[in-house]
Amino acid sequence: MGAIDVLSIISVAFLGSLGHCVGMCGGFVVAYSTAKIDSSMSKTKQFLAHLIYNLGRVFSYAIIGAIFGLFGKVFMITPLSHGILFFAVGIFMILMGISLSGNLKFLTSIELSLNKIGFFKTIFSKLIHSKTLSSFFFLGMLNGFIPCGFVYFFAASAAATGSPLWGAVVMIIFGLSTVPVMFSLGTISGFLKSSKFRTMMIKIASIVISIYGLYIMYKGYMLITNPNMMMHHMAH
Repeated sequence: MGAIDVLSIISVAFLGSLGHCVGMCGGFVVAYSTAKIDSSMSKTKQFLAHLIYNLGRVFSYAIIGAIFGLFGKVFMITPLSHGILFFAVGIFMILMGISLSGNLKFLTSIELSLNKIGFFKTIFSKLIHSKTLSSFFFLGMLNGFIPCGFVYFFAASAAATGSPLWGAVVMIIFGLSTVPVMFSLGTISGFLKSSKFRTMMIKIASIVISIYGLYIMYKGYMLITNPNMMMHHMAH
């Protein structure tokens, strides 16, 4: 995984957390902050609660990354299959970018409504009424497994690494890059939820995703047409 990939992951994740994640998971954060955290809790415990919640999210993302990285490893048997996977992931990323810009309904079509998942509501109800610190971690894990287009984007990036370890690293970087915004949501929610601000951040993220998708497609094309040179380049 090169510097371009790491920079792209951090940029897209941070910009996306300002735009897409606030809308997608903002209600989740507000709900647990209202139900589980009150003024009687010390500032230290409140800080730990938010931190543990976000660590739970990142842990879920690491699991997802490892699974998709393993899938990529299985698929990348030959340089040709490696290139095909890269090319397909690039196309997926471009579709994601166009969808985020509002010009395609691809993103919303692959994001499921939580109201349709019965077991999710049952687990959420139990965790939301508990005030133990461990419940914040498991609630964060639950949030991490919510079907989300942004998570799909980074899962595709994890698959493209062809490694469970690097797939997990991709998702951990993604998760950590979203922590500042999600952690601060309760105190600056009005600014973050501003429609103009969110729209601007989503537009920028959509451009970055699309450009990164083109870059991944290029790598896939080179692997298909000139595998020896590209594999040598990727090894260094």
